[in-house]
Amino acid sequence: MTNILRVFPRQTNDSPDDELVRFGYPSLLDAMLDIREVHISVTFSWDLPRAESLYKAWSKLFPTKLGGPATGQKGEDFVPGMYLKRGIVITSRGCPNKCWFCLVWKREGQGVRELPITEGWDLQDDNLLACSDEHIKKVFAMLGRQNHRPLFKGGLEAKRLKKWHVEELAKLKPQRLFFAYDTPDDREPLFEAGKMLRDGGIIGTPPLRAYVLVGGKNDTFEKAQKRMLDCVDAGFTPFAMLYRGESGATSKEWKKFACLWTSPLSVFAEVQKLRGKVSKMVGPLLRD
Repeated sequence: MTNILRVFPRQTNDSPDDELVRFGYPSLLDAMLDIREVHISVTFSWDLPRAESLYKAWSKLFPTKLGGPATGQKGEDFVPGMYLKRGIVITSRGCPNKCWFCLVWKREGQGVRELPITEGWDLQDDNLLACSDEHIKKVFAMLGRQNHRPLFKGGLEAKRLKKWHVEELAKLKPQRLFFAYDTPDDREPLFEAGKMLRDGGIIGTPPLRAYVLVGGKNDTFEKAQKRMLDCVDAGFTPFAMLYRGESGATSKEWKKFACLWTSPLSVFAEVQKLRGKVSKMVGPLLRD
């Protein structure tokens, strides 16, 4: 990372924030930087036009490379703090599933590639539970060494959850556990995972969350609401993930819908509106 300036088309909550990070075009002062090269990293496909424009501008000053998930390039070993802020850690790449909406398997190839395990507490693997038991145990051991309670922001696949995973997770006392409800066949495994986690003492704190894909092909607001309520019944607070495709295009209506189903407080309000009351398990889950 030494002497490499990293440039991003947009700033997010996960962006690194050291002195060699930029979020736009070069300034006059940037032209005097003592750096080896510039890496332009683009996460979202709809940012590619801006990323290409940034590449043209920065390449006039320094040797410049354009990369990142949106370019379709296969990920390399994870370097903490390089393209994501300190604390975020990725210990594996890829996923054995071939979901229609996901680019991971197209970019990384089908299957999971286990990486050297570095330190961090905000885990963002594509599908950690698809890794070998040995790797998962090493990841849990690493998380147990941190001075922060771990946060599992990569979508944990419910159908791969095992009893020993739950036992180890309970020991870690994580801040959040994010699962996923993207396709109809995720429903029953999510309910089963919810029961396993409750039986293992993981309920209420930390709140169990579930990413829910909305706005995809043939989706309707009614169907999406049903999936949200399914999550609640399974013991999870839903978090809407708006499908945007490669262009990033979506409707104002779907954007509004997704906003209503992201923060725990707005989810709580929507559940009350739809049901008039909240099931017994929802209250604790929404104390975020």
